[in-house]
Amino acid sequence: MDVVELSVRLFLALVFGAIIGLERQWHHRLAGVRTNALVATGSAAFVLVGLLAVGEPSPTRVAAQVASGIGFLGAGVILREGLSVRGLNTAATLWCSSAVGALSGMGSSRAAALTTVAVIVTNLGLRPLARRFERRGPTGSELDVEYRIETTCREADEAHVRALLLQAVAREPLMLRRVRSEEVSGTDKTRITIDLTSAGRNHSAIEQVAGRLSLEPSVSAVTWETAEESTDY
Repeated sequence: MDVVELSVRLFLALVFGAIIGLERQWHHRLAGVRTNALVATGSAAFVLVGLLAVGEPSPTRVAAQVASGIGFLGAGVILREGLSVRGLNTAATLWCSSAVGALSGMGSSRAAALTTVAVIVTNLGLRPLARRFERRGPTGSELDVEYRIETTCREADEAHVRALLLQAVAREPLMLRRVRSEEVSGTDKTRITIDLTSAGRNHSAIEQVAGRLSLEPSVSAVTWETAEESTDY
């Protein structure tokens, strides 16, 4: 294998990896153009090592090691935030970029190009379909949803209402982010505001918390809202 052939294979791996990374960069993901291009180029280089090694009986063994080794890089872009997990799609894209690089390194440019197209179509074409099903699901999305509950009660009963509020939240699959109390000017009322996070839409849990508080005689108003809507009691 001459230098020209080596250069062509590495160049194709870089180009195909960069094309995949452009979509990730456009959507502001952790692994963008450079990361995917490097993964593809590195995978191609490792495959070329197996092809160029003297006396190597099975060059495909190197490609198999690349496929398993890329998992460590993919794990680095997977983040757990509360009850949700982010970065799985980016990690899978890196894995596909590695496959594209391996195919380019083996000289299968057509297969590498088809795989690149398949990855782009999957990330772009299936995104609207996935979001449509997410909205129909019970929690609506894998992304965290922020809720805010505002409760107005008598100032003398603030501690009691706060305790009830925290107990009600603890029974639901919700993460408490912040609790704030402030006096309502010109009255003997106190407004208690809590910010919550849920792994996906979970209106039923918020309804349970708000409904429980609305039964308290000292509570005069309960309001909960997301970025989309609000509900008053």
